[in-house]
Amino acid sequence: MPRLRAIPLLSLATSLFFVTSAFAQNTTNARPGTINYVEGQATVDGQALTSKSVGNTELAAHETLSTTNGKVELLLTPGVFLRVGDNSAVTMVTPDLTNTEVQVDRGTAEVEVDQLYPQNKLTVDQGPAQVALLKDGLYEFDVNSGQMRVFDGEAAVSPSATAKKWITVKGHHDLAINGDREKPRDFNAKEVAQADPLYNWSQLRADYLGQANLNMAEEYAGADFAPGWMWDPWAYEYTWMPYDGLFWSPFGFGFYSPWYLYGGGYIYPGFGYGGGFYHGPYGVVHGPYRGGYPANGFRGGYGNHGEPGGFHAAPGGFHGGGFGGGGFHAGGFGGGGFHGGGGGGGRR
Repeated sequence: MPRLRAIPLLSLATSLFFVTSAFAQNTTNARPGTINYVEGQATVDGQALTSKSVGNTELAAHETLSTTNGKVELLLTPGVFLRVGDNSAVTMVTPDLTNTEVQVDRGTAEVEVDQLYPQNKLTVDQGPAQVALLKDGLYEFDVNSGQMRVFDGEAAVSPSATAKKWITVKGHHDLAINGDREKPRDFNAKEVAQADPLYNWSQLRADYLGQANLNMAEEYAGADFAPGWMWDPWAYEYTWMPYDGLFWSPFGFGFYSPWYLYGGGYIYPGFGYGGGFYHGPYGVVHGPYRGGYPANGFRGGYGNHGEPGGFHAAPGGFHGGGFGGGGFHAGGFGGGGFHGGGGGGGRR
């Protein structure tokens, strides 16, 4: 186990204790609404959140998460993250695994969808509108401006509960939810992202989660594991572990299955940790991973997940439609535990 070797002062017994604890926590189920990261000032129904709330506090039905000078990340269904910006509030409407619904009451929130099953009904309410998230991607909800944005993916918007038609909003499009206009409008995703504090914070969180995933995937390569939310005892957070294959977040960070690594779909060696690079949503980014390039292909940010045939490029990156032996996007199933100061899916 690479990271245990990096801590030579730990005794063998202590190391084994940590490893046993880590494996035990990985079997803990995490339900939608579990707090995965807290930064700054935030509360749930008036009760302050701290670092100890991580993995031990769960947003139940009708409870409201509020921030002032702070940001919070919650887990929804496996592979789906909800991030709440400064001076914002969200209410959990329904925390069910197959019917997950949240309401953005004020401020801004983003949803990163890395895997969505047909059985998952994922809905975000904003004002009178309901937004159904239909595909993997990145979605932002801004109550202050009265609009929602789709950086990547596809959503269906019902302007009100009584509306009979749904409006389709695809990647790089936004839609006014305050009644100003009824048609989606193109927006410059690169410009918006650069000036968007929540987008940049989400990108950093996606980076950390991708690194945690790779570390845990290496630990479990060739071993039994429970896919879904997996607790990383070294990073003190839960990351997402797919059952099989390699998935890409809309920010360009990879989520590996241990079986993918075990089967030879590994990252190119030789670059060294932090030495590689990959193509993120807006061009070349120096990568945090041990080499940067997935061995079976390469995906560059916005677009579909590593398709057979391969080389999928982002704006600003290479443009290819069938280069090499492409990475693949495989299905899996959910389950698993949660990030926290020790628990997973528990009540505060």
